[in-house]
Amino acid sequence: MRQTPVYIVCSPRPLVGKTLVARLLSEFLLLKNGTVIPFDVNLKEPSLLEYLPDITETAEVDDTFGKMALMDRVILNDGIAKVIDLGFHAFDEFFKMTEEIGFMKEAVRRGVSPIVLFVGDTDRVSMRSYPMLQRQVPPTALVTVENEYVVRGELPETLAAGRVLRIAALPTFLKTYVDRLSFSFTDYLRSEKDSSTELHQWIRRNYLSFRELELSLILHAP
Repeated sequence: MRQTPVYIVCSPRPLVGKTLVARLLSEFLLLKNGTVIPFDVNLKEPSLLEYLPDITETAEVDDTFGKMALMDRVILNDGIAKVIDLGFHAFDEFFKMTEEIGFMKEAVRRGVSPIVLFVGDTDRVSMRSYPMLQRQVPPTALVTVENEYVVRGELPETLAAGRVLRIAALPTFLKTYVDRLSFSFTDYLRSEKDSSTELHQWIRRNYLSFRELELSLILHAP
């Protein structure tokens, strides 16, 4: 049976690099598959819609209509990968909803593979939220993203106990460069002929990490 991945990039905290991860993942999937549907569930944070306006759809989980409209799209086993950039303001409401409707089990029944990418931090809010995800999400589908630009030093033991995907810290001048709305990771790989540059290597490493994540999903598919 064909499996359709749905990546939920999330954190209960603002400014941890969540949209950066969603951008990277969306561009990787677009490059690899030729298509991807990103959903932007944000209010005031840097928005995925601003970076990838041609392919990103907005979504809301503040009311029943918005919740069902989003679920109708992501529960569909159509072979097109989805990426949800879940704003911190919507974190609790989204996972309360997914638990109430039994989203994880229903997704598996329909051939959809949800993967939660939890962007970790060392604060109390993150440490309280992670056990909730552990109760709801199977261990193979829960991945902690260690953004080294945000987490200085070691990840807390609780967050490092499961699967971890590491995003290396970029120097500030390069981070400013990639934060421009006009910047595309894939376009940079194609246009920069010198593959030894720090940014070229950084993008390739992250794309390879996503590829390994994809392969592990195939191996763990029911």
